[in-house]
Amino acid sequence: MRRDTVLVVDDTPDTLSLLTDTLDQAGFTVLIATDGESALDLVDQITPDLVLMDARMPGISGFETCKRLKREKLLSDLPVIFMTGLSENEHVIEGLACGGVDYVTKPIVLDVLLARIRVHLGNARLAYETRAALDASGRFLLATDRAGRVLWCTPKARALLAATTTAATLPASAIEQLLRMRRGEPLAPARCQVEISGRRLECSFLSPLGPDELLFRLAEIANTDADQALLQRAYALTSREAEVLLWLSRGKPNRDIGEILNISPRTVNKHLEQIFVKLGVENRAAAAGAAVRTLTG
Repeated sequence: MRRDTVLVVDDTPDTLSLLTDTLDQAGFTVLIATDGESALDLVDQITPDLVLMDARMPGISGFETCKRLKREKLLSDLPVIFMTGLSENEHVIEGLACGGVDYVTKPIVLDVLLARIRVHLGNARLAYETRAALDASGRFLLATDRAGRVLWCTPKARALLAATTTAATLPASAIEQLLRMRRGEPLAPARCQVEISGRRLECSFLSPLGPDELLFRLAEIANTDADQALLQRAYALTSREAEVLLWLSRGKPNRDIGEILNISPRTVNKHLEQIFVKLGVENRAAAAGAAVRTLTG
């Protein structure tokens, strides 16, 4: 079974010895560094699962060391727990603001420290597994902070943004609009259109993941007029029926189609009844499948 690796960064030999022995007996693999520069050099070679960081050290402080670690995208989720004799609120705030997940004061209570380490390792593992599952699902998902800076994204979302010059951000104005929509009606889907380097995307706000981490879904908006005309010709549909079928083929439920076309869900359903007859199908899944084959064929 794989042992989690903990990097201990402290300039005090007695503290290093105590923590090394304790962590080793608890089943962890332990790495040590006596200053911030050494810790950064070590992490360049081996990525630990968690870092125990003394806040005040010679040279660069633990706070500054943590900031430099977090600049590396692959290390942005690395849990850092600060250890220090300082307990003033400003130091606690500084530790959390620079990317730390927790803060313990010296003298360290070892049982409490071990419990916190296990909690944060479990949280980090859960976050990694969740993102891996999203990656495997092939969905166009990404998370940003409230300023629009992308924190992480699935491969499909990364590919969708890859050709743009602003792939690391979403427009802050769009995020503000989506958050206002969500606050106004919490259960309603919040979506808007954004343009990035000439590409029109539909951006949907799904949920908050943390105080400053927001989950979105992206979809590229295809040439609606051309697709609608193709469906209208292929199945002898009215203009409105072609619109309904087009949005059905893009996975929209009746409520969303109604909002897009400014008609009621009941009217959408009436159009679908006629569409089923003209396509010779019995349900929406079959109609959507036929439309997708026509559009992609």
